Amino acid sequence: MSDTTIKPRNEVKPKTERPRLHKVILVNDDYTPREFVVTVLRAEFRMSDEQAYRVMMTAHRRGVCVVAVYPREVAETKATSATEAARRKGYPLLFTTEPEET
Repeated sequence: MSDTTIKPRNEVKPKTERPRLHKVILVNDDYTPREFVVTVLRAEFRMSDEQAYRVMMTAHRRGVCVVAVYPREVAETKATSATEAARRKGYPLLFTTEPEET
């Protein structure tokens, strides 16, 4: 018989990471009516009237406001959809995305 020692192989398991989150940001403008902004926030981001009003007023006062945080694809889809809804009505309302700081 041989004197061979058999060692079990160590399996390397890949470490899975959570997807990086992105912020959806509402950019204030001087032309889009407040009521329309609230309507878009309610429709696209499923906010209550009160939440949508607070987000709209924060953007109005500060120039921008973080609306929500999602995985990148969801954030981009929602921002694009909300911006396109405004464009269809002729408003310059803008939603952008950016990575969330970790």
